[in-house]
Amino acid sequence: MSATEEKAVVPPAADGRKWWALGGLALSLLVVGLDLTVLNVALPTLATSLKASTSQLQWFANSYNLALAIALLPGGLLGDRFGRKRILVIALTAFGVASGFCAFASNAGELIAWRAVLGVGAALLIPLSMSVLTVLFTPEERPRAMGIWATANMLGIPLGPILGGWLLDHYWWGSVFLINLPVVVIALIAVVWLVPESRAERKPRIDLPGLATSAVGLAAVTYGLIKAGDTGWGSAQALVPLIGGLAVLLWFVQLQRGPKQTLIDLELFRARGFTWGTILATIVSFALFGLMFTLPQFYQAVEGADALGTGLRLLPMIAGLMAGVRIGQPFLKKVGPAPLIGAGFLLLAASLMIGSTTGVHDGYGFVAIWLTIGGVGVGLAMPITMTVALDELTAERAGVGSGLLMTIRQIGGTCAVAILGTVLNGQYRSHLAPAVAHLPAEAAAAATRSAGSGVAVAGALHSPSLLESVRSALVHATSMTMWVSTGFAVIGVLAATQLPRRARVTEKGSEAAESSRDLLNAAD
Repeated sequence: MSATEEKAVVPPAADGRKWWALGGLALSLLVVGLDLTVLNVALPTLATSLKASTSQLQWFANSYNLALAIALLPGGLLGDRFGRKRILVIALTAFGVASGFCAFASNAGELIAWRAVLGVGAALLIPLSMSVLTVLFTPEERPRAMGIWATANMLGIPLGPILGGWLLDHYWWGSVFLINLPVVVIALIAVVWLVPESRAERKPRIDLPGLATSAVGLAAVTYGLIKAGDTGWGSAQALVPLIGGLAVLLWFVQLQRGPKQTLIDLELFRARGFTWGTILATIVSFALFGLMFTLPQFYQAVEGADALGTGLRLLPMIAGLMAGVRIGQPFLKKVGPAPLIGAGFLLLAASLMIGSTTGVHDGYGFVAIWLTIGGVGVGLAMPITMTVALDELTAERAGVGSGLLMTIRQIGGTCAVAILGTVLNGQYRSHLAPAVAHLPAEAAAAATRSAGSGVAVAGALHSPSLLESVRSALVHATSMTMWVSTGFAVIGVLAATQLPRRARVTEKGSEAAESSRDLLNAAD
């Protein structure tokens, strides 16, 4: 055996423990998913306990989202330069500390500040946990690993309301943040003991101009999209930061063309797999928001579910997602990524179209069926699209590449919320307008603000007819929103044809696998 061949052999212990290491990474992602959704359950309680205004309630979420958007790109760079394991440990520690301070915040300002720290921690965890997959797993193992990663990323969505609702029923509001702590501790132990250290052999320089322009541009675009969902696309509050942010991001891209700029690798977009994998991962996230953005409102306003019930009603989608991941893996080597991704988008489009026909009096069984179909579609499409993009990354630039992929997905998700929120609110208000025309101005304004407010107004007025109108308006608006998401799912079907039909391990993939093994051996 040659020296090179001897170097490439992965010790059995390292080869066996990497799946346990993936479990630790999955726990860290579960924490992020929990924190994204658990806050929604606690907002009414926070408004009372912290005497928070409507604007402050919005900033409990916005501070997290802005920090997440700003720090995703630097997070990947820091991992490549200083060590991905080291930054993961720092991120988990920061996330745990910030969770503790959120739990014991004495006023709204403190909670907003510590929510921003949580966003920074999440921004480091998400891309670096993905980049470690390039180091730990060979191209053949990566689809299975990515399926586990994606499932963990999704599990927190229904678990947040389920755990948060139960905790709020039995304990004080700070407990919804303290649930992060035991998970963080377990994840820290797993990362410290099981994840090998890895970094780029040639340390990338800290790109200060890139960091500054990307932070300003991403913050402005994210803020503009958030305001567009609240105030409409034509408002100055949305347009000014959107246009300004896009201009700064164009400047950022020009800066990155220089030989000394390292924050993103523009050469990655020359690789067909990375470009189309990133586009498709963003599209599936957009289409998925058609389900996740509208269903909680539907369950609460139409079916009368509380936060706990809403989380439980989302479980069929998670079951479908897990089934989709398992269904797709055995066929990946045989048929390649394109047909499976296309099939996933077809199932998601079919689910959304069926969902758009849901009526006020349809039972939950009907919803559970098409929701499960959508979950299967996401389980087929999402992990494979991200694997396609990930396979173009070498261990040298895994952090920067993963940060770029997740930044584009984050902006796509924020854009989805803004667009779908505009469609949902506009359709709801226009459909409800005739029913509230005879009401006092204050009551009419409250009823048209949201479906939840409409249900409350109908209850206060003891008006079954108004309640029926509110529910009918929301169902109509939900249907229109799902049709918009269906359009993006169809675009995903067409975009999937741009990928290779047959799966193969390219020379770049083989080199990446050898480089990954070398890093594992060095760590051991």
